[in-house]
Amino acid sequence: MTGRYFEDFRIGEVLALGSRRVSAAEIIAFARQFDPQPFHTDPEAAKSSVFGGLVASGWHTVSLYMRLLCDGFISTVAHSMGSPGVDRIEWLKPVRPEDTLTGRLTILDLIPSESRADRGTIKSLGEMLNQQGEVVMRMHGVGFFGRRPR
Repeated sequence: MTGRYFEDFRIGEVLALGSRRVSAAEIIAFARQFDPQPFHTDPEAAKSSVFGGLVASGWHTVSLYMRLLCDGFISTVAHSMGSPGVDRIEWLKPVRPEDTLTGRLTILDLIPSESRADRGTIKSLGEMLNQQGEVVMRMHGVGFFGRRPR
């Protein structure tokens, strides 16, 4: 395998994950299947909601982030070993049709495993920003990554 190992990352390092435009059709399709609330599925009903218009499900935003994370980060590491979960997800601003979201990952902590020399834990801050540079989603994640073979 080629790519970065656990030892190649630095606390405070910020990684750009790429961008993705979100269409109204995509918002509605995702919500119909996974989060069928009127402000996600019905543009007319959404006008009278607290959002004043159609907005993406927060879970849709997380799914888009995961895609950017896989393409822009996971695919660049030598050995991803999964994740035990996330500590927190925050949806800070609504995502609207035609927004362009950009993913960003900041390395918060690097913890070598004490019991398994072949891996370490990376704690990270994942963010999605809209085209105005506003953070619309924030996620504190944990992942296991392979260490450089000796």
